[in-house]
Amino acid sequence: MQVLVASRNAKKLGELQRVLDTRHVAGIELLSLKDVVEYPEAPETGRTFGDNALLKAREAAKHTNLVSIADDSGLSIDELNGMPGVLSARWSGKHGDDDANTNLVLGQMNDVPDERRGAAFVSVCALVIPESLMARAKAAGLTVPSLQKFSEGVSLSAPAEPGEFVVRGQWRGRIIREPRGTNGFGYDPIFVPEEEDTRAQIQHSPRDAGDGDGEGVNQSDHSVKGRRPRVAPRTSAELSAEEKDAQSHRGRALAQLVPILRSIGDM
Repeated sequence: MQVLVASRNAKKLGELQRVLDTRHVAGIELLSLKDVVEYPEAPETGRTFGDNALLKAREAAKHTNLVSIADDSGLSIDELNGMPGVLSARWSGKHGDDDANTNLVLGQMNDVPDERRGAAFVSVCALVIPESLMARAKAAGLTVPSLQKFSEGVSLSAPAEPGEFVVRGQWRGRIIREPRGTNGFGYDPIFVPEEEDTRAQIQHSPRDAGDGDGEGVNQSDHSVKGRRPRVAPRTSAELSAEEKDAQSHRGRALAQLVPILRSIGDM
């Protein structure tokens, strides 16, 4: 079955493909907006990530008659009361200017102490099954997925319709003061995931008994006797694609759609 990912971002398409591959989901051919006849795309006017994701998925399904997946995602910073939020891609005033958006956030957070720099990447994904496909499946006696699925934390201005599924993924971390890394886009270079802080703390823990000859690490390694050299926690732009998929907000949201994609594979 062909499934449309309503985006021109090849990285989003690749992320879903890796999610499907690691879970051994067969029979799904992913398409992007570059693979279908162009249609007028509605502006993202929703008040929430869920509103925008569902709007894009509905438009894609209506114009292409394909099962369609769309997402809306962004950065939610505690100190900025959840902003940039749905405005993440255009926080600086111009849509898609990653450098300008990142620099504006860094400027706004410049005087915020380390203990108040918590943030989260949030992704809400919507999957919409076209009405024609729902009707054919019912006529053929195939099992149609339950009408709606919501994960905890999804916010919609209006209820979803039958054949619409909305899920949410979140990735907690913190905002650092200088960008690092090139594997990613958007705010990835200034976001350190919680998992990375945990990893760095474990690697800097005291050596196990019998580990080495007991000699301390040189002070030039910014360590002390009996401790491993300090390892800097990586930003999400310093993770490999596989590492990011296993942890990221979008990967967590997309993984929740896998049972639905399995069930519609024979429709």
